[in-house]
This record gives sequence, structure tokens and C-alpha cells, in this order.
Amino acid sequence: MPVLSDIFAQVLNGLAYGVLLFLLSVGLTLVFGMLDIVNLAHGSFYMLGAYAGLALIAATGNFWLAMVVAPFVIGALGAVIERSCLRPLYARPLLDQVLLTFGFIYLFEDVVKWIWGGKIRSIPAPDLFSGSVKILDATVPSYRLFVIVFGLAMAVALWLLIERTRLGAIIRAGVFDAEMAAGLGINIHRMFTGVFASGAALAGLSGVIAGPIQSAYPAMGASILIPALIVVVVGGLGSLKGSLAGSLIIGQAETFGKVWLPESAMLIIYVVTALVVLLRPQGLFGRPLK
Repeated sequence: MPVLSDIFAQVLNGLAYGVLLFLLSVGLTLVFGMLDIVNLAHGSFYMLGAYAGLALIAATGNFWLAMVVAPFVIGALGAVIERSCLRPLYARPLLDQVLLTFGFIYLFEDVVKWIWGGKIRSIPAPDLFSGSVKILDATVPSYRLFVIVFGLAMAVALWLLIERTRLGAIIRAGVFDAEMAAGLGINIHRMFTGVFASGAALAGLSGVIAGPIQSAYPAMGASILIPALIVVVVGGLGSLKGSLAGSLIIGQAETFGKVWLPESAMLIIYVVTALVVLLRPQGLFGRPLK
């Protein structure tokens, strides 16, 4: 039936967008929960990842190599920014952090425009997933199915890392009580840098795999920032499960909103967010507010 096939196709589109939001927001929620840093430049790592992937694909012709190398480059950049710019602000007022990271948005956009120009750049999908498949009478691009499977696999891998390893226990301890973790002998500054760099790398990875779907353009980091922040609010600070649940909910809400009410798509997202905040102010899986 045409209607059911269209709905199914939009569900898959929402899933693809949702897992991209997850890869972006999971680093953001851990940074918020652990460092208490309002990093408004997190979306810029997403943009830089897309352009780093674009440059690597142009140089090597290999999408998979770009998908591996670009996140490491963005993660290294994130580590440098955390150590040199953000660390001195940990004890400063929140407004200082907001102004600095907000300034990074414009800085990185100008750097991208200076190197690549302001035009929209398309990133080709890998040849392996350049076609489409038919599922329940709906024609679905193969690459979107790859994005869904890859994103969910990353969610499982991150859950195993956070919940089932010693490193994950250290990260969770830092999220819930950084001072206590430091008192137990954990190098809290090194952990902060590692978490911030990992979040930047995941945002860069999200930018690379989003490139064949959304293309690359200088304002893409700023435009994705609001949905990512909404995911953090809906899911709850410092929660991996919350980041995944919030991403999938917002992904579906925005996708169906653009189809059914294209002029009010963002309104639907805000309505969903308001409902969650009214029922659970701390987010779906966040810590109870004191």
C-alpha cells in the first residue's frame, strides 16, 4: 500500500537522522555532564569532520579511509582546544564558556570558507552502498540502511564501553562526581581531555557519514547544534541511553514534521521537548534534580 510504504520510508529516514544525532549528541551530553562545560562549538566538530572527510576522499578516493582518519584528526583538534582554551575556564563563570565556544563557531566557519569556499559540497556515497533496495514496497537508498546499522552498532559498542569496562566506570564516576573521582586517584584532567576529544571525534565521524546524505556546507555545524542540544535536554545529562532515546525521538519528530507540516517542523520538536521536560525535568534518563 502506497501510504504504508511512504510511512515506512520516512521511519527509516528518521532512524538514519536519529543515529547521526546520537553520534553527535553522545559526546555533547558526556561533556556537559562531566565537565560542566557549555560547548556551543560542538556542532563545528561535526562540520569539520564533514570537510575533513571531503578532503580525504578527494585526495585518496577512499570513503572508508576518510571515515577512519577524519575522526582522529577532529579528536586531536578537540584535545588541543580543551587543554589550551577550555581548561582555564573551568573555574570561570558560565558566560565565559558560552562566549568562547560561541566564538569558535564563527572562527571555524570562516576557516572552512577560506579553505573550501561557501558553496555546498557533495560527498559521494561509497560504491558499495551507491544503489537502493526495495523494502515493503518502499525504495530505500542502501547508504541510509548502512547509516542506521552502523549507528546502532556504535550505540551498542559505546554502551559496552561505558557500562562493562573499567574505563567506562571511570567515565561514569567522573560524570556523577568529578571531585570524588579525583580523590580516588584518577587523573581527572587527563580524563576530561580524553572525554572531550572522544566527543569531538564522534561528532567528526557523524559529519563524515552525514556528508553523502546532507552534503557539506559552512553553516551545517550551527544548524545541527539546536537539535543536538534538544537531544541532551530530552535524554538527560550524562546518559548514554538518554542520548540514544532522545536522538531517535527527535529524529522521527523532525522527519515526520518536515513531511506532514513542513512549515512547522521545528515546532513539533519543541512540543515534544516541552512534554518531556514537563513530565521529567531531568530528561528521560537523567539524574533526578535536587
